[in-house]
Parts: sequence; C-alpha cells; structure tokens
Amino acid sequence: MNKPPSRRKKAIPAASGEPKPATGSAPENTSGQDNPASATITVTAVEVRELTDQEQSLRLQLERQVERAFLSAGQALMELRDRRLYRSTHQSFEEYCRDRFNYSRDAAYLKISATVVYENLQKFLPTIGRQIPMPTNERQLRFLAKAELEPAVQADVWQQAVEQAGNKIPSGRIVKDVVDRIRERTKVPTSTRSNFPC
Repeated sequence: MNKPPSRRKKAIPAASGEPKPATGSAPENTSGQDNPASATITVTAVEVRELTDQEQSLRLQLERQVERAFLSAGQALMELRDRRLYRSTHQSFEEYCRDRFNYSRDAAYLKISATVVYENLQKFLPTIGRQIPMPTNERQLRFLAKAELEPAVQADVWQQAVEQAGNKIPSGRIVKDVVDRIRERTKVPTSTRSNFPC
C-alpha cells in the first residue's frame, strides 16, 4: 500500500523579539509509520502584557459607553418623539421608528420607558455608602417599565434584584421575579402617568 506524501512544514528560525517555543515541548511526529490522520502540534506560549494605567482608564471609559448605549438610544427616541422631529417625513412617531430604525411600536416605547426607569433609579438609589450596580441594557429594565411602579418602588425593586444576584447586575428574569413578588405581597400604587403605552 502506498503512503501519502509527508506534508511536514519547514522550520523557520524565530527572529529576535518573537516568542520562542517552550523547552521540553513534545517533538513533532515525523515518522511515516504512524497513523497519517494523527499529528502532534507544537503550541508557542505568548506573553501578555498587563494594561497600563492609561489603558485601564480607557477600557473603563469605553465599557461605560457600551453599557449606557441603550440609555442614549432611549433618550434620543424620547426627544425625537417629544419634539416631533419626524414630522417632515412621517405622520406618526410609530411609523417613523418602523421605517427609520425597524423598531416596532412596542420596541420603541420600551426603550423610552427603560430610559425613564434608569433616570428614576439614578434619583432614588442611595449614593452614600456602597455603590449599587446600574442596569446595562434595556432588557434588565423591561419588567420595571411595564409594571408602572412609582419611582421609589422601582429603586427598591432594583436594589432587591441586585442583592438577589449576589450584588451584581441582575438579569431581566431576576428583576421580573422581584416585581412579581412585590405585586403579590402588597398592592403597590402605580404612577398616575403611564411610561409604557397599552
């Protein structure tokens, strides 16, 4: 039986400054008598440099930008709606959102409602003492927005959800569970103005 030709790569010496293979690494399989379907791969370790203080600061700034992107979107949609900046091209805000952003009516209003809830949390959560993690996306606030709770109750729900999540940012499911528990336990007063249209 004929053996397939060997396809061993030619070794190229490493230039100075490039990582060198670790000593004691497994030798390459060069024998033509072993199973041709198996191969030994040599992995070269690469040193990862620690971030400088400037890089850490930039990373934190960019992470905060990403986390607050939903907030910026909600604020922009709210201003577009409130100032009717769509009126030159569309008859309604809902039509404008569908055509321009491919958002359904509910999706657009949920983004706006999540922004209102976020702003309420900023006002009502304690700023003295330990820092409470803030929401990073609209899904985490969806059930608070739909529940139409008073701003102080929204802050209480968020605080309980954070505690339930081990003092980390809770998922939307955890927030929903806390909202459901509070609604079952007591008749919670709803705000007079609905943040989410029916």
